[in-house]
Amino acid sequence: MSVTYIIGFNVRPAQRERFLSLLNGVLDAMRHEAMFVSANFHVDPNDPCHFLLHETWVDHQDVLDVQIKRPYREEWHAALDELLKAPRDISVWQPLRSDSAEVMKT
Repeated sequence: MSVTYIIGFNVRPAQRERFLSLLNGVLDAMRHEAMFVSANFHVDPNDPCHFLLHETWVDHQDVLDVQIKRPYREEWHAALDELLKAPRDISVWQPLRSDSAEVMKT
């Protein structure tokens, strides 16, 4: 069964651009993984240094055993203490339903 991670980030203002650069690199790489389903990245409209990442994978154990250890994540993980004001807020969820708008083709 698939698994969704909701991850909140409070970034140090001086590290915002570096945070975005490193995370975008991870997101660009992970979208090519066979077990990847989707990711959505959000910013708080009232705080440009508060972010939320919503990512879904096919299998939780694969994330723990394989995905977290991918080489493209090394620089990202090593920089987290410098980038963040506080540890990430991570919660794990099991999806029940997913909806999106239908796009009419003409």
